[in-house]
Amino acid sequence: MTQPDPEQVKRWRLILGAAAEEKLQASRGTAGDAPWLSSEDLLMDEALAAIYDGTSGGDSDAGGPGQSGGASGARLAGLGSSSPKLAKWLGDVRTFFPPDIVSVIQSDAVHRKGLTQLLFEPELLSQVKPDIGMVATLMSLRGQIPERTKETARSLVREVVDEIVKRLAQEITRAVTGALNRRQHSPLPSVTGLDWARTIRKNLKHYDTERKLLIPEKVYFFDRARKSKEWTVILDIDQSGSMANSVIYASIIGSIFASMPSLDTRVVAFDTEVVDLSEQCANDPVEMLFGIQLGGGTDINKSLAYCEPFIAELKKTMFILVSDLYEGGNRTEMIRRLREMHESGVKTICLLALSDEGVPSYDEDVAKKLAQYGIPCFGCSPDKLPELIEGALKSMDLQQLAERVGQGKQGRA
Repeated sequence: MTQPDPEQVKRWRLILGAAAEEKLQASRGTAGDAPWLSSEDLLMDEALAAIYDGTSGGDSDAGGPGQSGGASGARLAGLGSSSPKLAKWLGDVRTFFPPDIVSVIQSDAVHRKGLTQLLFEPELLSQVKPDIGMVATLMSLRGQIPERTKETARSLVREVVDEIVKRLAQEITRAVTGALNRRQHSPLPSVTGLDWARTIRKNLKHYDTERKLLIPEKVYFFDRARKSKEWTVILDIDQSGSMANSVIYASIIGSIFASMPSLDTRVVAFDTEVVDLSEQCANDPVEMLFGIQLGGGTDINKSLAYCEPFIAELKKTMFILVSDLYEGGNRTEMIRRLREMHESGVKTICLLALSDEGVPSYDEDVAKKLAQYGIPCFGCSPDKLPELIEGALKSMDLQQLAERVGQGKQGRA
């Protein structure tokens, strides 16, 4: 038999933990071989063992919720609760694993082991890698965060918000201005508004070869006066716990919209009650996020009734519902409102998810009914949203846009 690849064996050892040591040694054929884990590998293994093994002085609740017990050699769970140990563990995790893996391990520490101490001690929270999952956790626990930690929590949230804005703002702004700024030409003279390219192109036939001069017969200018609040954009956001990442992305994107003078932006969040976040959205997206309460019931119909008065000019309004469509209120009335909104000329879109993680569970029956009425229901990654916005503002077919930017067939009705 061929000997197993040592690198693969090492990876399996790190995945399965110390409980698999004996069997993996046997697979190499010589139990007395030199250690296969380097000193750095051992530190990495210790960082994993702290959260996934019951072999390193972990908590007594190693068989707690979220674990798959009984698997031979599989990592379990355990992490001491002392701050020094947590601090060292956080440092090791960030040292030995790439950022995406760090996010997963941190999330497991909070959700599988209930290590909310990570979020409640400023010294520990300052060492946490900020990511959208951790922001969602902070939002869900916002009422429990002690006063001494709130400023550190806000700093972490602000870092994530700034990163998302940096990632998306330029493309969203370009998409909106590209769709709305048609640059109509005006006969009114203005040096700063002179369209040199068009003026030269239209007057090439008037070029004086003897004097080597272009003598324009007509000069063209841009009309730079842009109408304020050309379009109304309404983001209606479902605060269900399963929609956490979508809520965060949608809220931050709402703040980007609110910064644009050409858009009249409304940001509304709902569960069984409706909260208008438009003012916080325009002023401080971090405070806006802390104003959102994840979880609770769902009354989409009530939120639609609240949003309807903001629709002033039907054909100049885009309504984006961010929801998995599980309606706890009046489902029939909810579908009717959306149908009438769409048929009246409002650009009506349902995003089943606005995240990088694909489409979660959603109400397929409602999604299919809405799609039959011409309202696309699909998941969209934040990076694809600028294309969707630009296409909608240019009055492109919304169903075709959904096909282009949607996340997989499972997200389309």
